[in-house]
Amino acid sequence: MSNFHLWIIWALGTVGIGLWLVFALPTADSARTSSTFFLPGDTTHGHYQIEVKCGVCHEPGGEVREESCLECHASDLKLARDTHPKSKFRDPQKVALLAKIDASRCITCHREHVPDQTLTHGLTVPSDYCVTCHRNVADTRPSHRDFTFDSCSTVGCHNYHDNTALYENFLFKHAAQPNLLDDPHTLLRKSQSDPWPGQKKEMPLTRADMDAPTKFTADEQIIHEWESTAHGTAGVNCTACHTVPAEVGQNSATSQAGEAATGRGAWSSAVDVKVCGQCHRDEARGFLSGLHGMRTQAGLSPMSPSLARLPMNHDSLHRSLDCNACHPGHEFDTRLAAVEACLKCHDDKHSREYTGSRHYQLWLAEILGKAPAGSSVSCATCHMPRVEGESAGFSSDAVRVVHNQSWNLAPVEKMVRSVCMDCHGLKFSLNALADPDLKDTCYEGTPKRQLKSVNMAESWFKSRQRKSP
Repeated sequence: MSNFHLWIIWALGTVGIGLWLVFALPTADSARTSSTFFLPGDTTHGHYQIEVKCGVCHEPGGEVREESCLECHASDLKLARDTHPKSKFRDPQKVALLAKIDASRCITCHREHVPDQTLTHGLTVPSDYCVTCHRNVADTRPSHRDFTFDSCSTVGCHNYHDNTALYENFLFKHAAQPNLLDDPHTLLRKSQSDPWPGQKKEMPLTRADMDAPTKFTADEQIIHEWESTAHGTAGVNCTACHTVPAEVGQNSATSQAGEAATGRGAWSSAVDVKVCGQCHRDEARGFLSGLHGMRTQAGLSPMSPSLARLPMNHDSLHRSLDCNACHPGHEFDTRLAAVEACLKCHDDKHSREYTGSRHYQLWLAEILGKAPAGSSVSCATCHMPRVEGESAGFSSDAVRVVHNQSWNLAPVEKMVRSVCMDCHGLKFSLNALADPDLKDTCYEGTPKRQLKSVNMAESWFKSRQRKSP
């Protein structure tokens, strides 16, 4: 082949690549294959939704900002009573240990774009990293003599940051609980929503009070849903949700400013999560912190099932995950949001098995009025639990629903205190979470594994009591 032909091939190739860059890159946010083309490697499960928004974690020059980790995770670490805070490593005696593994920096153990060495919880150091500081643990704890250092974070034993369900005194205190408690029930939800800023709590509104533009008030079903559910009965009128105040911002992704003018601003058929957050502040903040809402928080298009790594229902691949995805239209049925909304998207084995479980039968019994409120187990019961507000960082101590569905997923032991122990004993809960087969069956059945941690804590406390004068 002559040099002339080689030059022609080179020129055509260059033009082809250039055209691809021109037409493919503008759609990077919506086409996953092109958006990740320039990434140095796959990101972890917790961050892949925002992997095209490099500035969330990186300086303009590419260096990772250590502070970016705490911008998202500091509040959770505080609630967890972080067992390895930075302050622990300021002791001059720790200098020699920090030379081996700089545990004062998040990115020492949690790096992105290195899938070949990424373990559970996004860990990117060898799984026996505990040995760096705890080599002599068997000297003070003979019970640990036969354990290997890569078994420390086994379910039911230890977690680096969050041990709120694993502290020895907690294990000892609840060691004798039965598999099923005498009065299994979840907390009952109470609405603590504040009125729209500047709006007074009023008497229930009717269709005669609607302040939407005329062309939007002809749908009888919408009118009925609005005046008979939470917003209408609480005095929340149409423009409270369908206009975007200046303090929220007119450049929201879902805003359709300019459709019609109202007394409060431009009418928008879509309702932005920031508008919902004007009254439901804690719920909106939680949603934006989790896997469902973190793309919106980062300024990207909303998350959709098409971008997920877990199996999703084909018919829902292009849904946008905003507040209306689970609380549709004007109905705001929390029962729909607790089960149907989840199963409309999720199609993994764990989700599919739910409707064949005893938990689902409890759910049916409650919604049919055959069982008392709080006695059932829905998808939301476990993944968006009801908690005493301050225990989850809410602004009040009332019972609230955690809208960050990632909040108690990692480490999995976080579910013990926030979910499992509402109905089950501590030992049963830990054993169940440690059994991978039970996860696949949506926890239908009894755990086959029996952890040692609760028995070990019980023996340790009893030995101390015997030694006490």
